[in-house]
Amino acid sequence: MVELPDEAMEVEFDTVASWTERAVRTLGPEYAIPAGCRGSGSESALRWLADGLDLGADARVLDDGAGVGGPAGWLSAERGLRPVCAEPMVGAVRAAHHLFGLPAVVATAQELPFGDASFDAAWCLGVLCTIPDKAAALAELRRVLVPGGRVGLLVFVAVRPLPPPLPEGNDFPSEEELTGLLSAAGLRLGPTGRADLSDSPAEWTERADAVDAEIERRHGHDERWALAQEQSGRVGRLLSDGALVPWLGIATAV
Repeated sequence: MVELPDEAMEVEFDTVASWTERAVRTLGPEYAIPAGCRGSGSESALRWLADGLDLGADARVLDDGAGVGGPAGWLSAERGLRPVCAEPMVGAVRAAHHLFGLPAVVATAQELPFGDASFDAAWCLGVLCTIPDKAAALAELRRVLVPGGRVGLLVFVAVRPLPPPLPEGNDFPSEEELTGLLSAAGLRLGPTGRADLSDSPAEWTERADAVDAEIERRHGHDERWALAQEQSGRVGRLLSDGALVPWLGIATAV
């Protein structure tokens, strides 16, 4: 089994993001959203969250921890909005801008470069479990939302002790811990659910697989690709075992 070094998170979210952008450019723009959404939710989860955010035509929306911008690209295509992407990895920010033409900034969730009450809504998908200081990240989300603004969350929560080997750089909260953090940040939890990460259209899976195949064709010899695959496999095993569940929630800034 591949040993994951300290830089595993950077490889997964920066190096592979750049590779993903180049692979999509080779295959065609229709591959961008499926590839960009892998690991960030299924189409039904995105739709559930977008519906729960109750977005108006002129809503100012933040994608906090946007990765390469797949979910934000989906929201733009489906709802005609122009989300702002914030993401700490330079390669992912560049990919979001090039693939989807969206405004994207390099920023951590704990220090967002926006004024108070800058957004009507936000979402944060598969991100909190990668942030040690979740309280700071949620406080920043609350700060940049208008009072009454909504945030959509997809969080991988632990429902029992997690068997090793664990994915590098992740800290999975329990649902009880998560709801407490939301309340402390001034975010009132509303509807919750569970995402089915396997129910996207078949063409999504086929296109995401095609992008992975193109990356492997180009970079399969690179140990960083093996590291990223190992990292992804560890999360997938925990989800398959039921030790992690993909939790969905809508919270309102109070």
